[in-house]
Amino acid sequence: MIEQPSATALAAANFWQAPKDALYRALGSGPDGLSQVEADQRLAIFGANRADASESRSVLRKLGRRLWNPLIAMLLAAALVSGVSGDVGSFAIIATVLSLSLTLDIVQEHRAELTADALRESVAIQADAVRDGKDLSVPVTALVPGDVVKLRTGDLIPADGIVLEAQELQVNEALMTGEPFPTLKTDQPCTAMSPAEATNALFAGTSAVGGSGKMLIVKTGGQTRFGAIAAALAANAPPTALEQGVRKLGLLILRLTLFLTLFVLMAHLVAQRPAMESFLFAVALAVGLTPELLPMVMTVTLSRGARRMADRKVIVKRLSAIHDLGAMDTLCVDKTGTLTQAKITLEAHVDPQGRSSDRVLSLAGLNSAFQAGVRSPLDEAILSARGDGIDGWIRLSEVPFDFERRCLSVLVARNGEHMLIAKGAPESILARSVAVEIDGLAHPLDAAWQQRMADIEDRYAHDGFRLLAVAVRAIPPGQQAIAVGDEADLTMIGFCAFADPPKQDATSAIDALTSLGVTIKIVSGDHRAVVSHVAKSVGLQSDRIITGAEISELTDAALVARVDDIDLFARIDPDQKRRIIAALRHRNHVVGFMGDGVNDAPAIHAAHVGISVTGATEVARAAADMILLAPDLSVLAAGVREGRRTFANILKYVRMGTSSNFGNMLSMALASIVLPFLPLLPLQILLNNLIYDLSEIGIPFDEVDREDVARPEAWNMANILRFTIIMGVVSSLFDVITFAVLLKLFAADAALFQTGWFVESISTQILVIFVIRSRRMPWRANRPHIILIATSLGALIAGVALALGPWGRLFGFTALSVTFLATIAAIAAAYLISAEFAKRLAISSPESPRNGPSGKMPP
Repeated sequence: MIEQPSATALAAANFWQAPKDALYRALGSGPDGLSQVEADQRLAIFGANRADASESRSVLRKLGRRLWNPLIAMLLAAALVSGVSGDVGSFAIIATVLSLSLTLDIVQEHRAELTADALRESVAIQADAVRDGKDLSVPVTALVPGDVVKLRTGDLIPADGIVLEAQELQVNEALMTGEPFPTLKTDQPCTAMSPAEATNALFAGTSAVGGSGKMLIVKTGGQTRFGAIAAALAANAPPTALEQGVRKLGLLILRLTLFLTLFVLMAHLVAQRPAMESFLFAVALAVGLTPELLPMVMTVTLSRGARRMADRKVIVKRLSAIHDLGAMDTLCVDKTGTLTQAKITLEAHVDPQGRSSDRVLSLAGLNSAFQAGVRSPLDEAILSARGDGIDGWIRLSEVPFDFERRCLSVLVARNGEHMLIAKGAPESILARSVAVEIDGLAHPLDAAWQQRMADIEDRYAHDGFRLLAVAVRAIPPGQQAIAVGDEADLTMIGFCAFADPPKQDATSAIDALTSLGVTIKIVSGDHRAVVSHVAKSVGLQSDRIITGAEISELTDAALVARVDDIDLFARIDPDQKRRIIAALRHRNHVVGFMGDGVNDAPAIHAAHVGISVTGATEVARAAADMILLAPDLSVLAAGVREGRRTFANILKYVRMGTSSNFGNMLSMALASIVLPFLPLLPLQILLNNLIYDLSEIGIPFDEVDREDVARPEAWNMANILRFTIIMGVVSSLFDVITFAVLLKLFAADAALFQTGWFVESISTQILVIFVIRSRRMPWRANRPHIILIATSLGALIAGVALALGPWGRLFGFTALSVTFLATIAAIAAAYLISAEFAKRLAISSPESPRNGPSGKMPP
């Protein structure tokens, strides 16, 4: 029977100081890990290995977050005032509206979370754990203290623990230490007090960038150092672009509401109207101006968008990223696997004179066969072409690849001979070489030889081939290990040339994205000629190019000034990728980055929307907001359309709610000053608002027109305000006409006036959605979704029946004649026709993401 893990051992801050055997005993584990039964029991005790496991499920947190929303806060204040003043009817309606909004929003968010969890589970990051003495691939979230996990290059460190085995294991700990250079980890005991100096400790959230190893997990989930950091980041996380837009919208409505209600209240008091009646009327106006269901509409629309995107092979990890994808106007991609087939073949292996050389292939094969990390497609191509064995060579040591050196070296031995074999980017190998080998003889690497090899590289690169250089150095027989310093005084052996042809559908996929207003920029680690060749072959502009060496000479400000004029970035390292993304964001672009490697993670994280693929490294997938189930741009184009469709429906609700509410409330405020009675009783205003809100529940399911997905869109408060004012003024103009008709033609008293205007108001407010839902004329637009038709017409019928039926007296309504109703119908029809013309001025052009919520896209 395996003992339960010791709480004392698990709580120990410096667990890396404890001997392995002591940790094994405390954790009830061993070199062969846990049994599956024991792991399942511990998972129930410790919970999922997820830093945010509890936060996303807390109903109280969800409720508290919504109560801080300015729109919800206004409703709470209104309900409180109505209750204290004794207006039970108004309190009941406000409470109903508030409860409906919060309940629907929280329920829909919970459903969205469950959907998102299911989608994420389909692309969940896996770990190679040892269970029952066998290697087993399990989700990272299922790991528990005591598990033994194998690590390879590109893996995320899944939890906190110690190194059990290490083969040149290098870990990027920038998340913990801020140090960008990898740290070499060993399985030797460590007495360091600081985690940054613990050479045998591994921490969740860091990543293996070289070598391989095995670890014992000590802490998981919120108990890890990363869990504490994640909690702090979650508490202070900056709002997303979508959240910023919604908050700015809420503040805009709040300012309009305060201005209008204070104006009405002061005017009524100056006119010596009853103070309490005036106050309740002003409160009702405030509620009437509030789009209470906006959070629910957003949640339903985004979750529906996530499901539709899943059907298009795009898994959404962060719902608000759907908005960012729709607003994206610049996409940065690596070429390999995105524009090319990622079916790399070795086409040539040549010596420094350009002649075919089996020695180059043999040495490159030894390097690829003996490296400890995950083999790249280039390694697989070399080994596939080499075919023969290792010829008695044995591996002694390795200096793993990193993106600073851009090369990898192994130390091999045979019959007393020790040899370092280096393989990497041609410029990196040449910079470390002092000689070239021709027919078994070494010649000094002078300017003539350098030029000759540069010519070879340029010739292959211009034809689209990717080159790796191979070099060697004799090592003294007594030396059993190598370090970075040994990669010097090399003898250049030659080059391996690889072909990776463009995808057949790459050109059409790029055309689809560019037709959607998305600019494609290639950001690659390859030679500039290779990048240019691929760009040209898929129809991208190929002459505006810059290299990493040139970028390293630029300040951030200088890069910002030039980034718009560059289409291709070659020989770029991971930090430069991040700088490029930051520069594009500074230029107010909405930026996406698509990558799949360890070196892509910083840029994926820095972009507005980070995109990866199912076959990517765990580091890249963890950093991404979206994961493509198929690694090509045609899938992404479908996702962009869905993102824009989702945002277009959110905008429909915003436009409808703000313009209709503002117009009607403005009319009511002005009328209340000049009329001897209130144009609508506070209870009637709130009833109107409740029915109107119910009519809009179907908006998230509506279809959109082609032009709504043709260009990037994002929050633009200036355009929303313009739409609100133009459509609100048109609405108010027809309200004035209605007032005049009711008073002059029908000599309406208070009850008749209020009933007539309630019917006219609820009719025009609800029916106008069929006008403003599209930039086109209603009969030329896509057909409204059946759910939108049902909710809109159902709410209209319910509202009119409530006002004209026998129960209307409970709300202060009275009966209307057929002539009266026909007149109201004529006014409503005239309004809808006028609204059709007014919307063309109000929606003159799509919202531009380059302007963002307040003239600038948020960082």
